[in-house]
Amino acid sequence: MIFNEEGLGDMEIELGPDERLDDLLLGGRKIIQNTKEFCFSIDAVLLAHYPKYHKNWRVFDLGTGTGVMPLLIADEVKEVHGVELNPVMAELAQRNVKLNHLENKITVSQGDYRKIRELYPPESFDCVIANPPYRPLNQGTLSAEDGVARARHEITATLDDVVKAARYLLRFRGKFAMVHLPERLGEIIVAMHENQIEVKRLQLVQPKPGKPSNLMLIEGIVGAVPGGMKAELPLMVHKEDGGYTDEILRIYNIKRD
Repeated sequence: MIFNEEGLGDMEIELGPDERLDDLLLGGRKIIQNTKEFCFSIDAVLLAHYPKYHKNWRVFDLGTGTGVMPLLIADEVKEVHGVELNPVMAELAQRNVKLNHLENKITVSQGDYRKIRELYPPESFDCVIANPPYRPLNQGTLSAEDGVARARHEITATLDDVVKAARYLLRFRGKFAMVHLPERLGEIIVAMHENQIEVKRLQLVQPKPGKPSNLMLIEGIVGAVPGGMKAELPLMVHKEDGGYTDEILRIYNIKRD
């Protein structure tokens, strides 16, 4: 299927049989996704908007998938790099960078962040973001789709692998932000502390009023002294009537009718 999209010049977009084109609601920016692989959801969008970026920052996305977070933050920072183990997803991310004419801001490579020392010099980034697999292999049901299973379960990389890679990439006082499950908060704090990262911000995400939090956003700083974590007000996704809250609409850049 071939599309000719307004806002992307005269570029024709050719999609494969399992691919779809989605609107990121950000200045005409689009993203190609493969329905047989892992498609991004609200957790990636929330994480992309969580850090308070600086214009001169170099940001790294560990396990970038189709490159959605770099696409969302490219205008706010100096440059974004991402690495993706799955070759199908890495190729999609590279196509998405070209599709949105962001080659001068975003660099995506196919590789394993467990071997990050072979790919990048140490302490060369100001901020690292990660939407890693949430569950150990012994928890939950594995998806029949290999790409989805790798994205949801720690098949190829563990929590410790993610934190170690982040620490290697970050300069002193650099920031590491991650979205994860609240039930693993204790493990995350320990893993960060063991890698010289101290948690300084935490925000729980509730699906709707009266429901327990099912996600959390967490941010740590390299070389910071322990303590002083700011527990922010929970982020509510839906109102009682099922509609998105004003905060979620703002994050998604949607104006309420």
